[in-house]
Amino acid sequence: MDKWNTRATIKNTTFFSTFFDKTKEGKTFLSYRMKRWIVVISIHLLFFLSFAIDIQALEGTLNGSRFLGFHLIDPFTTIQVFLSTYHMPINVIIGTSTIVLFYIFIGGKTYCSWVCPYGIISEIGEKIHNTLINKKIIKERKFDHRIRHVFWFMFLIMAATSGYLVFETFNVVGILSRFITYGWSLALGWVLVVFLIEVFFSRRAWCTYVCPIGTTYGYIGKVSALRVQWNDNCDHCMVCHDVCFENQVLDLTKAKYDKQREEKGIKTQYVTGADCTLCGRCIDVCHADALKFDFRLKGLV
Repeated sequence: MDKWNTRATIKNTTFFSTFFDKTKEGKTFLSYRMKRWIVVISIHLLFFLSFAIDIQALEGTLNGSRFLGFHLIDPFTTIQVFLSTYHMPINVIIGTSTIVLFYIFIGGKTYCSWVCPYGIISEIGEKIHNTLINKKIIKERKFDHRIRHVFWFMFLIMAATSGYLVFETFNVVGILSRFITYGWSLALGWVLVVFLIEVFFSRRAWCTYVCPIGTTYGYIGKVSALRVQWNDNCDHCMVCHDVCFENQVLDLTKAKYDKQREEKGIKTQYVTGADCTLCGRCIDVCHADALKFDFRLKGLV
């Protein structure tokens, strides 16, 4: 994707061109999108191989697993288990604590863009969705992203009142993770339904409005150390805003804040919104080099 010569948004470039980026000198390198896909595929290849040929590297699924013997438990799964059983095994406590500490450092919702298998499928659906909109076959439909917090509470209430992990029956992330590790399931039909909703009705609907797993990691992300950092090279072209999964987090790139920043002498700012997935798409398309990943606690190290 040549961000130097075109308004290189996800909407007006070819899908495969976004897997590569170019320097001003024309040198090609892997984009963050390509790096994310490699990481996601590698993680789930380890899940598959650990079960298929018993290499015992990454055993289980995204709900609960063991990496080289260390327990790893999804925080939202843990909350559901506790509310439905009022019991918390020590292995669950250890596994959840490990995951929470890890994501506090690398950014809460990195799970959504760097680990979740449905994220890849959703990006494919997003491209098809945008193409259909450009051809005026369908209309763009957006809703208030804060509805995800309502769903988060609803699923926990269901677990507490039913004694059953209700969400897991239609959790597309869990269904895909189990499919990759253990094989075919009729539940994949539900994943297809969600995908078609995102293609024909609302872009990235599951991730943006429903998924309580991402919402939980977003809560963790409020205090995470790794962030996207903005600097005043920005010319406010808003291409980053166009490509962002959760573009409300990039509100700071708008020109309306420049006067306020000048008065306070602010040259750099961190994207602090809990919904930022640190996908790197904004960095991939920024022709002004105004965005980069930064460890905001580096001054303490």
